[in-house]
Amino acid sequence: MVVDQDALDAVALSRQEYDLLVRRLGREPNEVELGMFGSLWSEHCGYKNSKPLLALFPTGGDRILTKVGAENAGAIDIGDGLCVVMKVESHNHPSAIEPYQGAATGVGGIVRDIFAMGAYPIAILDSLRFGPPDDAQNRYLFEGVVAGIGGYGNCLGIPNVGGEVFFASSYNGNPLVNAMCVGVAETAKLLSAKATGAGNPLLLVGADTGRDGIHGASGLASRTDPEARFEEMRPAVQVGNPFMEKLLMEACYELASEHGDWIVGLQDLGAAGLTSSVVECCAKGHSGAVLDLSRVPRREHGMTPYEVMLSESQERMLVIARREYVAEVTALFQRWELHCEEIGQVTDDDAVVIMDGGKERGRVPVEIATEPPLYRRQGVRPGELRELNQFNPASLPDLAASEATAALQRMLARPNIASKRGVFRQYDQQVLGNTIVQPGGDAAVLRIAGTKRGIALSTDCNSRYCYLDPYVGAAIAVAEAARNVVCVGATPVAITDCLNFGNPEKPEVYYQLSQAVHGISEACVEFDTPVVSGNVSLFNETGGRAVYPTPVIGMLGLLDDVSHHLRAGFERPDCSVWLIGGEIRQAAASLSGSEYLEAEHGLVAGLPRLDLKAETRLQQLVLRLNREGLLVSAHDCSDGGLAATLAECALLGGYGFAGEADVEGRLDAALFGEAQGRIVVSLLPDVFRQGGGSARLQDLAVEFGVPVARLGRTAEGDGFRFGPIDTTVAAMREAWEALVR
Repeated sequence: MVVDQDALDAVALSRQEYDLLVRRLGREPNEVELGMFGSLWSEHCGYKNSKPLLALFPTGGDRILTKVGAENAGAIDIGDGLCVVMKVESHNHPSAIEPYQGAATGVGGIVRDIFAMGAYPIAILDSLRFGPPDDAQNRYLFEGVVAGIGGYGNCLGIPNVGGEVFFASSYNGNPLVNAMCVGVAETAKLLSAKATGAGNPLLLVGADTGRDGIHGASGLASRTDPEARFEEMRPAVQVGNPFMEKLLMEACYELASEHGDWIVGLQDLGAAGLTSSVVECCAKGHSGAVLDLSRVPRREHGMTPYEVMLSESQERMLVIARREYVAEVTALFQRWELHCEEIGQVTDDDAVVIMDGGKERGRVPVEIATEPPLYRRQGVRPGELRELNQFNPASLPDLAASEATAALQRMLARPNIASKRGVFRQYDQQVLGNTIVQPGGDAAVLRIAGTKRGIALSTDCNSRYCYLDPYVGAAIAVAEAARNVVCVGATPVAITDCLNFGNPEKPEVYYQLSQAVHGISEACVEFDTPVVSGNVSLFNETGGRAVYPTPVIGMLGLLDDVSHHLRAGFERPDCSVWLIGGEIRQAAASLSGSEYLEAEHGLVAGLPRLDLKAETRLQQLVLRLNREGLLVSAHDCSDGGLAATLAECALLGGYGFAGEADVEGRLDAALFGEAQGRIVVSLLPDVFRQGGGSARLQDLAVEFGVPVARLGRTAEGDGFRFGPIDTTVAAMREAWEALVR
């Protein structure tokens, strides 16, 4: 058949890719096959622009139980015969078009990735990016996405325990919605997404198949400007049913935990629906399959084989059962009031054969389908960075002491620093009863039921830094995520990542992507936090302008004893407060890429800096201080600098602060500079510790080679004084909760 450009554009294949497909097949594909190859060779499924770069990530370690990319999510051994399973994924373009359903089905998809491995989901986190919220369209997207995440996750009974929200004009029209899910499983009962054993049945479980989501992987997720193709792509947004997903989750977990010997594999139907789930399972099992589409339950009349194979209807799972246990598996799902239909079987062939009405509708060789062309491009540093990186913040006038208090008030009201309580109060954080540290601090902490262990979870990325220097910015994202779990008393052990970038065919964007991968890799090696899973979301552009490079990092930390956790807020009066990892005096360069520089001068410029070795020593020191019982609280010093960090400690804990240190040198840098590798801690009064906690802190700081500076003490009452800043906690709260209102 003659394939025109419109047909290729519909499945996101270039003419060169189509010609390659014809050569490898030895024939022209039919319509069904073309749709399947378009999805499987898409960026979303095939990672054709990113896979060569992702090979640079460190992925192994003593705790790591899975090979990255080989399963639905990554698994990390936490001891006691248990493992944590985690992954983060994007649902950006669907959320730009239908914010509620786009975000809701993003949550549903990442949750299925977790219980597909036999793990029970225990936590959700979300990392969100929007244009400035004072714009009506951005506010609509922001409120719709938050409602969709809460509406779906709350119905599932999974706590949403953390995340982040970041606003910048580069996200106008193209919000980023990254959802992370974490589950716990018995290590011996982990499941694989594979199809093995000729004659074993393929069971389709859950919702009926409709026309929603067709071209989701090849269109929405791969090459779409959501504003330019808004109405055209609206039907590609999936529609979720969280109550169906809840039944599916409980049924699949029962199957995995109690009857794992009944099945050989379990896979969710996400991007590209039946196409990707069946073909990828066959690839992992070195097998083939034959499908009978007439047996696929449908909720719409007249669906074609093309539509059935590419539908991304939600709440569906593929179960590869052992033939002798088909009746038992079917009965289990029926008891949960779920459809369970045998739609095919595993073969010892090398292809997936599509049958419908007794006729063959397609034959897709598994090897060709799962080996898309890979692109190794030459990146070019964006020309605009030369001038931006050479900018010296010292050329700007310093902040007057008389303006310091007002400047802090303005900073606390900035959407990127202001309280996100208006977001997370829409989420259930306590369901399941294991949440120890709730959203609003540095990281979430959850107990592992049945043990004294705990886990800490954080998502992080400052995309302004990544724009100015994608290598350093991505490394900072890892460092900050690690620092955040350290601040709650946990040791960082592994990451999952979601790489959100523009069109990789543009040399400037490919440069950003490749530099970010290198930065993440170096930081992960330094912190011994291998990459266990992740997602790449490219073509995030509106009107030809890419979003800021946004490599989101989801960090897992472990606590051997969850009772030894820390919080960010000042929790009692008369504690000494220290800055660990830096000095109060800061050079003007610390304002590079800072919130203050953009807020007060309208600039995103300069060159962010990071010392990974110093960062490691800092984190090791804080963990040691906590093990010795010295710390009452700890809070990462990041967005807004030292003044904003101290204000947050007071706001989160409810106690005032009396500064005792001189704020010398350049005032704007000392108060609002964002030098990396700093943590603010509070210590019990020395009277409560024989020998004095402050003296021990200083001795350990010398041992670890980490600078420290005493800042002051926590105080009863409402007062807040630091250098020239003189205000109250109540006044700061009025500004800090601006976004809530």
